[in-house]
Amino acid sequence: MGLADYFALDDHGTDVRTEVLAGVTTFLTMSYIVVVNPAILSEAIQIDGVGPNRTFQMIAVVTLLSAAVATFVMAVYANRPFAQAPGLGLNAFFAFTVVLGLGIPWQTALAAVVVEGVVFILLTAVGAREYIIKLFPEPVKLSVGAGIGLFLAIIGLEEMRVVVGDPATFVTFSPVFASDPVAVLSVLGLFLTLALYARNVPGSIVVGIVLTSLAGYAADALGYTAYPAETASELYGVTLAAPMSLAPNAPITYDAASYNIAPLAGSFVTGLQNVEAASFALIVFTFFFVDFFDTAGTLTGVGQVAGFLDEDGNLPDIDKPLMADAIGTTVGGMLGTSTVTTYIESATGVEEGGRTGLTALVVAVLFLASLAVVPLAVAVPTYASHLVLVVVGVIMLANVAEVAWDDITYTVPAAMTILVMPFTFSIAYGLAAGIVSYPLVKAAVGEADEVHAGQWVLAALFVLYFFVRTGGVLSGAV
Repeated sequence: MGLADYFALDDHGTDVRTEVLAGVTTFLTMSYIVVVNPAILSEAIQIDGVGPNRTFQMIAVVTLLSAAVATFVMAVYANRPFAQAPGLGLNAFFAFTVVLGLGIPWQTALAAVVVEGVVFILLTAVGAREYIIKLFPEPVKLSVGAGIGLFLAIIGLEEMRVVVGDPATFVTFSPVFASDPVAVLSVLGLFLTLALYARNVPGSIVVGIVLTSLAGYAADALGYTAYPAETASELYGVTLAAPMSLAPNAPITYDAASYNIAPLAGSFVTGLQNVEAASFALIVFTFFFVDFFDTAGTLTGVGQVAGFLDEDGNLPDIDKPLMADAIGTTVGGMLGTSTVTTYIESATGVEEGGRTGLTALVVAVLFLASLAVVPLAVAVPTYASHLVLVVVGVIMLANVAEVAWDDITYTVPAAMTILVMPFTFSIAYGLAAGIVSYPLVKAAVGEADEVHAGQWVLAALFVLYFFVRTGGVLSGAV
């Protein structure tokens, strides 16, 4: 049986070339995690007798392995074009809140990730996760794609150094834009990519990434350098993203010792031996809640872009990608990384025509290949890969057309979902806003009888989550 038959490419109206191109696109867009995840986790994970450089390299290897395993399961079991890797936000919560903030040993934090993954596997096996996702109100399901689009766009604009922090307005247009080669080159690459996409050029997103990267290398060779973030902060009182060069620094390479991840893998076992029940349960609950709804939102939003959703706004056979996510989280925690989740950058591959697990298989293979060759995360400048997020964000805004804006019981939860996602940098928080507001608005207009009891329970659980997450409960339990 060939690839076309195994992944049923004809049934999905695609071919091998399209799927491979989509996989490459998704990988290039999300490959930054190979560097970003170790940079974050190495702040918290400090192994006795192991230096920081080797720790960074070990976490990079673990990141690649966990992403490859999870995405491979997604490919061959779920047959969906969704890629997975350790999640941003969740790794920051792991490092800065749980370990550094609360003083929880990093081994115990890894144990919480593993327990969360096992719980996910059990809930997915009995259909509980699928049942809960089906309880999402219809306006939330229809608007989550647009919310994710705005979320992607603001991430991209920030990395492109077009949008910067401001103490008065929180975000603003970069006051040093014209003198920042990164920002100028990023915007030129963005409009080039949009023009190629508008003209239906095959592989337009990959072409945009490659051409922008090559232009960056050429500008670097001519002596142009990135505008220093520190200088902008001193002169203009704004916060820019971390300094970057137009051409990436020397590639990260792994020596033989770096492949020995034994000091990291299996550390969760030690963590399980030093558990304080109350605080451990709260940490597991927080990991569980954010991962659950991040994944649910991503699968629904990207599934909408791909045309996978049925007439009720549900993703058919969602239990399979959910199981891939659960297995990825469990394996990742055992290896030594934070929660693995489905990536919203999968939307870039879907926009390139990816419709089956062959797209995910290509991503998984490229993650494995990065163990032996120079990681593309370093070869491709982040500003070149992240401009694609703005392109996809623009495209995903089309999803708002499906919302019945003339019905206030749709308008409020849909708008809350769309607005809260980018401004809180969280898919889960956007879902929370929509899910909590839906039954309240329904009750306010006298339509409480149309709200499923499970939707009231979901809303109550989100309220409980926010109380635990932001009310000092975690720190008080430790």
